[in-house]
Amino acid sequence: MFIRIKDKSTQQKYKKSVQIVHNFREKGKVKQKIVKHIGMATSELQLNELKLLAQSIQIQLENEDLSLFTPEELQKDLDKSHPEHTKTHYGDKDYQVDIRSLEEESRVISGIHDIYGKMFDELNLKSIFANPARNVSSVQIFKDILLSRIAKPDSKRASIEMLEDNFGISIDLDKVYRMMDKLDSKAIEKLNRLSYTKTKELFDDKIDVIYFDATTIYFESFTEDIGEDAIKKNGYSKDLKFNQPQVVLALMVTKEGLPIGYEVFSGDTFDGHTLIPSLKILRDKYHIDNVVFVADSGMFNKDNLKELEALEEHNFNYIVGARIKNMTKEVKEQILNKEKYKELNKEMSILNIILDNGRKLIVSYSNKRAKKDKADREKGIEKLRAKLSKEKSVKSQLSNQGYKKYLQLQSSDKDRSCDLSIVLDDEKIKADEAWDGLKGLIVNESSTLSNAEILTQYSNLWQVEESFRITKHDLKIRPVCHWKPSRVRAHLCISFAALFLVRHLEYRVRVQYKKLSPEVIRKLLLNTQTSILYSKAKKIKYAIPSQMKAETMKIYRLMNVKRDRTPYIIEKF
Repeated sequence: MFIRIKDKSTQQKYKKSVQIVHNFREKGKVKQKIVKHIGMATSELQLNELKLLAQSIQIQLENEDLSLFTPEELQKDLDKSHPEHTKTHYGDKDYQVDIRSLEEESRVISGIHDIYGKMFDELNLKSIFANPARNVSSVQIFKDILLSRIAKPDSKRASIEMLEDNFGISIDLDKVYRMMDKLDSKAIEKLNRLSYTKTKELFDDKIDVIYFDATTIYFESFTEDIGEDAIKKNGYSKDLKFNQPQVVLALMVTKEGLPIGYEVFSGDTFDGHTLIPSLKILRDKYHIDNVVFVADSGMFNKDNLKELEALEEHNFNYIVGARIKNMTKEVKEQILNKEKYKELNKEMSILNIILDNGRKLIVSYSNKRAKKDKADREKGIEKLRAKLSKEKSVKSQLSNQGYKKYLQLQSSDKDRSCDLSIVLDDEKIKADEAWDGLKGLIVNESSTLSNAEILTQYSNLWQVEESFRITKHDLKIRPVCHWKPSRVRAHLCISFAALFLVRHLEYRVRVQYKKLSPEVIRKLLLNTQTSILYSKAKKIKYAIPSQMKAETMKIYRLMNVKRDRTPYIIEKF
C-alpha cells in the first residue's frame, strides 16, 4: 500500500490528485487498485495537507481491520436484510405493494451515527475505557451519549429520550450514570493522550505551535462544593454568573483548531494560574520538544513569566499577550515613541524592545487596528454622553467598567464643594488615543522567530476561542447539571470527546473537500434519515432512505461509509 500523486495540472491550473493505492498480483501480473481517493490539491499547501492526511489514513488501514461501515444499534433492523445480502431472499412480488397498506413505524436519523460513529471507531475512542473488550456495554453507551451530544446537546435524561425518539436507541438512565463513573482520572488521562497522539499523526508526528486559553463553565446551582476534591466554586465568571458556582476549563489546540488536551480547575482559580500546570502536564506526560505556546494577555503575570523562564530549559518557547499599559514608565515612553517603529508592511510597523530580564517585547502598530480602536471608543463615548444627558445621578455612574473610565467627578458650584456632577475627562480620552493601534507580545529570550512569524502565530489564537465557542454553544457544555465532582469531570470528559470528534471531522472535510462548519455538517447529517414502513397485508417491513444533498454524499464518500439510496426490505414476517 502506498500514496500516489497524480499530476493533472495544466498550464493554467495547478491540479494534483492524492490516492492510496494497493498493489496485488493476479495471474502472475502485478496490478494496482485505488483503495481511497484522498482529494484534489489546487496548491502546494493543500497538497502537503492531503499527503499528511493520506499517511495517517494509510497507517490506520495497514494496522487496523477497520470496517468500511459499522452499523449502530439503531440500525439493527435495517442491517438484517441489507440489499447486498438479501437479493436472493426476496422476489419482485415482495416489492409490489399497495402504498395504501403501508404505515410508518418509525423514522430514524442515521447520518450522525453513520459518520460520527465511523470517526469514533477510527479515532479509537473506546480505548479510554479499561479493558474495552469486557466493557462493551459501557463503550456503546458512551458512544451513543457522545453522538447525541453532537446531534442535540442536552441533559443526560433528555439525551436518552432523544435517542429513543429519533435514533431508535433505548438506554437506561442508571446505566448512563454507571458508564460515567468509569470515566475516572485514568480514562480522562487516556483521552488527553489519545487526542494528542491522533492529532500529531496528522502532521507527520510534529506539532510546532500550541494555543492555550481558559474559560469558565457554570452550574445550574447556587451552592459551592466542600471537601478536598471540591471543584464547584464561585469565582470570576466570564458568563457573568457571579452568584453561581463554576469550574475553570483550560483548553489546548493546534493552529488548525484540533484539540490536544484539556485540564479542569476549581471555579475559584484565576485564569492566569492555569497555564503553568497545564504546560507542565504536557511536558511530563508527552515529552514535547521545540513547541511554541501561544496565550493571550490574561495569562500575563509575573509568576507565570517567571515559571515560563524555568520551562525554557525544556525547549519551551512562548508568545504571550502583553499588557503594555502596565509596563514601566521607561518602557511605555519607548512604546509611544512612533519614530522608533520600523515598517513591516504597508499596514503594520514594529518596535522591538529588550526587557530587563532579557525577554523580548514586540509591539506592533496597525493602521486598521487604530481605526477600530478609535471607532469603538467614539461609539462608547457617544453612549456615555447620551446617558449623562438623561441621568445626572452620580451614584448611577459610579463604575470604572468599560468606557466609564473616562468619567470624572466635578463640583458644579465653586462655593458648594459637596454639590458634585459627572463629566467626561477629555484629558484621559486624549491620553488613551496615543495607544490606538498598539498591541504588545512577549516572547522568550532564546526565541528565533521573526517578527512576522510571531504576529502570524499569535493571530491564530482565535482557533482556541473558536473551540470554546463550539464547546459552549454547539455542544452546550454549560450549564453543568451534575453535583458529584467525579460526575462533573465525566461530563467534561464527554464534552471534550465530542469536541475531539467534531473538530477532526471538520478538518477531514476541509482538507478532502471544502470548508464546512461543524454546525453545517451536523445539520446535513441530521437530515440523513431512514423511514421504516410496515405493510400489514404482506407482513413486510420496508426501509426508505431519505434523499441526500451533494455535500452529504461527499462526506459519506470521503469517510468510506456506504449508504443505500433505494428502498429495500428489512424483514418479512
